[in-house]
Amino acid sequence: MNSEQISRIAHVDHPIKSPLDDDSVRQLLDRGISRADARVLDLGCGGGEWLLRALSTGPRVRAEGVDISEEALAQAREAASSRNLQERLVLHQRSAADFTSPHPFDLVLSVGAAHAFGGLLPTLAAARKHLAPGGRVLVGDGFWEKEPSREAVEMLGDFADLATTLDRVAADGWTPVHGHVSTRRELDDYEWACWGSLASWALDHRDHPDSSEALVTAATRRSEWLRVYRDTWGFVCLVLRRTSD
Repeated sequence: MNSEQISRIAHVDHPIKSPLDDDSVRQLLDRGISRADARVLDLGCGGGEWLLRALSTGPRVRAEGVDISEEALAQAREAASSRNLQERLVLHQRSAADFTSPHPFDLVLSVGAAHAFGGLLPTLAAARKHLAPGGRVLVGDGFWEKEPSREAVEMLGDFADLATTLDRVAADGWTPVHGHVSTRRELDDYEWACWGSLASWALDHRDHPDSSEALVTAATRRSEWLRVYRDTWGFVCLVLRRTSD
């Protein structure tokens, strides 16, 4: 199974694809969408769940998503149609780093996709190009809650602690106007949902040629979470405005 197939199955019961519960997502969007006719962009939208929830906040909100995955965008279109939101959603299959638009956006999203840009600050640089004056960015990324092991750094990446992360964001010209640090429950619920969904799929499709691989992958990822990074890694979402527009 390729990584996209694994991700699709793993996130069946947690479509937001980040360690956030529904109330946290709602509050972040409420703080990020500052006008009734907001135009929203998601850089690395995947299956489009953030955009669909943004569109659900008001009938005049419009949204666009960018992703390289044809399968993920097809999933987003199907989900938008099932919720009668397709007329206000535009999807683009291309690299988020190369995306251009003739108009700016009131909210630019990129949650859990910083790896695609090479880190948090490059993600903010990409978002800045699309931001309308007075607009906001909603970004989500990891940080180290405690000193990580070498294995954890090699597995997840070279994050900073929360205070240093905020210092770097401020030095880059951004002011946080809202934030949310995922709780232990949100972090644990996310991991249980992902690897439980993948394991359930394997057990429900025992005759599938990928069943054994999926079951091993679920067990391996669950063990990595519990033994390598559960006690050290955290996730923060920030709603940001440019300090100087």
